Amino acid sequence: MYLVHRACVAFGPYRPSSCSIVHFLKPLALSAAPALLASTILATTALFARPAAPGAPAPGAAPAAVHRATGRIEGTIEISSALSARRPVFRIYSDPGIGSVPSRGPRDPVAAELHNVVLYLEGDPEQLNASSSKVESRRHGSMAQRDERFVPHVLPVVQGATVDFPNEDDVYHNVFSLSAAAGPKGFDLGRYPKGTSRSFTFDKAGTVYVFCHIHTDMSAVILVLANPFFASPADDHHFVIDDVPEGDYTIVGWHERIVPITRRIHVAAGQTTTADFNIPLPKGEKPARP
Repeated sequence: MYLVHRACVAFGPYRPSSCSIVHFLKPLALSAAPALLASTILATTALFARPAAPGAPAPGAAPAAVHRATGRIEGTIEISSALSARRPVFRIYSDPGIGSVPSRGPRDPVAAELHNVVLYLEGDPEQLNASSSKVESRRHGSMAQRDERFVPHVLPVVQGATVDFPNEDDVYHNVFSLSAAAGPKGFDLGRYPKGTSRSFTFDKAGTVYVFCHIHTDMSAVILVLANPFFASPADDHHFVIDDVPEGDYTIVGWHERIVPITRRIHVAAGQTTTADFNIPLPKGEKPARP
């Protein structure tokens, strides 16, 4: 309507009859413009205000979290008492005084060895994709130097975890490892005294053997795993792995002195799968005499 009005241009006294028609229409257009604008706004508002389809996210809203069907795995662990029999330790090179004699072993060797067992899952990484909160809860660990021992002796962590090594003894310690899973050159945290701590991040899955340069009888194992679905048995020999996605997996019973025990299991949503393990005496070894 406004384009037609602009096309009509008169010079001098002459004015075409069409101009009178355009000038007649112009007031009508001006009077109708507010109503036309209002109707356009209402139509646009109604378009965007339509209720979303059932289950569809609102415009601009973050996508809803996907709730995966999960189950749990639990069981009991029995170990051979022979696994608790360790070789006697002694220090060839040591200065007199504190640290010259190896620390005493645990009061209950069998119970202590039970905590050195790790149960973990192997399977399709996409299927064993845990929630971010579960992964983060496994991304940090601590292995103290206490009473001239590493505590715990075995520490399972998820790949990418950072482990702290606090020194709680009155003597210096020097934590190091030459294992391939600790990197091309391993790591060496250097000497540091009581009350201080140093850390290392384990980016590669595998078994890391940890030692102390100063006290040759000190050793430990860090088991770096590809997913956070793992557990160690409690004092009552019972273990639980929660929030496992439904599917078929291999569960592994690990101890540093045996060949890992594996078995296939199926985890059903909302159900508990039982997996009991009997950790035997390592092949070729004889039971210790009482």
